[in-house]
Amino acid sequence: MKQFKFLFYALFFMLFAVTACNNDDDTPPAEEVNEAEVLVNYLESTSSPLGKDFVASDLPTIMTAADVKTLNETGKVYIMDIRSAADFALGHIKNAKNVAVADVLTHIKTINMASYDKVAIVCYTGQTAGFAASLLRIMGYSKVFSMKWGMCAWHTDFAGRWNTAIANGNAYASQFVATETAKGAKNSLPKLSTGKKTGAEILEARVAAVLTEGFTPASISNATVFGSLSTYHVVNYWPAAQYADAALGHVPGAMQYEPKVSMKFAADLTTLPTNKPVVVYCYTGQTSAFLAAYLRLLGYDAKSLLYGTNGMIYDKMVAKGGMTVFSAGEIKGYDYEK
Repeated sequence: MKQFKFLFYALFFMLFAVTACNNDDDTPPAEEVNEAEVLVNYLESTSSPLGKDFVASDLPTIMTAADVKTLNETGKVYIMDIRSAADFALGHIKNAKNVAVADVLTHIKTINMASYDKVAIVCYTGQTAGFAASLLRIMGYSKVFSMKWGMCAWHTDFAGRWNTAIANGNAYASQFVATETAKGAKNSLPKLSTGKKTGAEILEARVAAVLTEGFTPASISNATVFGSLSTYHVVNYWPAAQYADAALGHVPGAMQYEPKVSMKFAADLTTLPTNKPVVVYCYTGQTSAFLAAYLRLLGYDAKSLLYGTNGMIYDKMVAKGGMTVFSAGEIKGYDYEK
């Protein structure tokens, strides 16, 4: 009897060991994909939909209201107006199509791109349009531009938002500093969880997600930032010489990232934190909107500082010269339809 029990247990353990070994051999552990790294390498390569690193080359792609008007007169521009349906009904550029931000990629796929020299994305101030145009460019639509200053540049009837911004444009001039803040150590990229493996698949999933979120979570006011500066990792997206210019100063604690250079994987991209919001500011909020869209694709909680330094140190910018500022001269007074 004892001998029988011994043989039974011996056979049981042998069967268990063989089964365990077979399971190990037949079901290897799934390879974990670092989605953010796959995506950034893809977007920086010539294999990307645009065929180049958009952030280090063309960003931002902006066209003037005058250019839109000229091309529209010959039917060579397709205009996507991404303002609300109610505001579109109050007045819009002739031939413009009203499209929700979330739908711009779906809509552009219906356009015969060969019929147009350019596609103009139009919003209120040029900032939301920059956000949308950035995502479409990254997806390979090389004819897409945002319209500079938005509808504020088209006619004085629409210029209220930019006029208000520069009327309050010196609110933080006394708080800007000359002290430079060094970038921190490099970190890991954000963690993406689309479940996809290739750069193209991950990009498609991320663009859909970022467009669905819209521009609101990708933007922030200067009052919010100055109300809690330590909450944010502030990116000064200016040339280094302007960042260091004491006559201009910069947001306290802001770190300088060189346009077209710093936001590369091998450069300073990963000095951005993944555990706090990243606020990007430029002159007008238009370039920073382009960049914030890109950073959000990678998983950063990136936000474009609305109206840029036009809304904070306007007079300093005018005095300095060579910096993009809004003024009455930017308002063209072109005809529009209702």
